[in-house]
Amino acid sequence: MPLLPPGQFFNQRNAMKSQTLIVRRLGRQPYEPVLEAMRAFTNSRDDETTDEFWVLEHDPVFTLGQAGKPEHVLAAGDIPVIRVERGGQVTYHGPGQIVGYPLINLRRLGLGVRELVERIEQA
Repeated sequence: MPLLPPGQFFNQRNAMKSQTLIVRRLGRQPYEPVLEAMRAFTNSRDDETTDEFWVLEHDPVFTLGQAGKPEHVLAAGDIPVIRVERGGQVTYHGPGQIVGYPLINLRRLGLGVRELVERIEQA
């Protein structure tokens, strides 16, 4: 049973700088509309925009990162393969796999991408 119904959110204090973080539990979603929503959120934000963390699972999809090649996907079948801007090669997302997307103003927190990833890995 989900903690919150899809689309609802709650505020949580972020210990790094006492900023508000909106956590959105979005349920199961297709990949491309979520990617477009993240781009729209990022493009429309300003220095005062509250950071968000989206938690969801995707319909089956393979994503190809910058180092990914179509031949790296061995047996996609009917599963879509989508080229994305992230690093890496091939990632499968599907039902039962929980994905978290931090939509965070790193400059405001004084962090770089590498430090954010290290902090997530250490958490």
